[in-house]
Amino acid sequence: MVEILFGIVVGPRVLDWAHADEPVSVLGLVGLSFLLLLAGLEIDLDKLRGRLLRVKLLGFALSFGVALVVGFGLQLGAVVKSPLLIAIILSATGLGVILPILKDAEQTTTPFGQVVVAGASIAEVTPIVLLSLFFSGVGWNRLEARIGFGVFVLAVAGTILGLQHSMRISRTLLQLQDTTAEIRVRGAFLLLALFVALASRFGLEAILGAFLAGATIKLVDRGEGMTHAFFHGKLEAVGFGVFIPFFFVSTGMKLDVASLFDSASALGRVPLFLAALLVVRALPAVLYRPFAERSGQLVAAGLLQATSLSIPVVSGQIGVDLGLIRPMDYVALVAAGLDD
Repeated sequence: MVEILFGIVVGPRVLDWAHADEPVSVLGLVGLSFLLLLAGLEIDLDKLRGRLLRVKLLGFALSFGVALVVGFGLQLGAVVKSPLLIAIILSATGLGVILPILKDAEQTTTPFGQVVVAGASIAEVTPIVLLSLFFSGVGWNRLEARIGFGVFVLAVAGTILGLQHSMRISRTLLQLQDTTAEIRVRGAFLLLALFVALASRFGLEAILGAFLAGATIKLVDRGEGMTHAFFHGKLEAVGFGVFIPFFFVSTGMKLDVASLFDSASALGRVPLFLAALLVVRALPAVLYRPFAERSGQLVAAGLLQATSLSIPVVSGQIGVDLGLIRPMDYVALVAAGLDD
């Protein structure tokens, strides 16, 4: 990501023009929340069913199993402390990067494109959920809090769906959505803030709340009419145009790139993590053989699934905060993601 490189250059490690002080950190947190909101919006529930779902569940299980083996191997080599956290990081895929590439290639409607999208959806949702369940501040000790948050999410979704059937409310939304009120965009902001705040309150990672906010919007805002034509585009414009760059730039500012050059072993971990990312994420593409028209598509699918930076950045930072990943290893992991 160019933003991370920019943060490294202007940060204290190179030019020392800017620092990740409190205002920058707050904006970075908002950017992270918006990034996960948009990730939730990318999930297409209609594609997660039937044969595609079975193939992709098997594919993710294979990927996660290999990732666990790699994680335990890295632990035995004293490279990492938590094999599970490394497995979660290595098995994640960035749907937001894959989907535009498939759209430009006109592959989203083909059986092969659909299985890749479905696989990316599962490989983006599951690591976020696992990360929040296993590496939130309270672990599994407050199951009732997690159930309570799940009930709250379902109640909010049900309420929104119910309100959409009100003719008066629908007319009001239609009148205000493309005016300066931007009622749908403001509603999305409100839902994001509410879910993030309550997820933290219930002892879950804020990233799960942000992701579920996006998934909830995707679930309840499924109309195909012109009234919804620009809603997601507006959210993407606000997110990628304003807030999300703060997250990546502030991440770059915090990276201690110089630690990579302290020893040969530190620098050597970049290709090690890169190889692990490619093996774990590309391997499930062998299961797509029945959907592919030519073998080159399998290679392309493997490389596409090996594309993700947001989850390694987020998960790695959580690992550093919990003392499960050394800062030097975090920098190497992010560097591998940049090369990927």
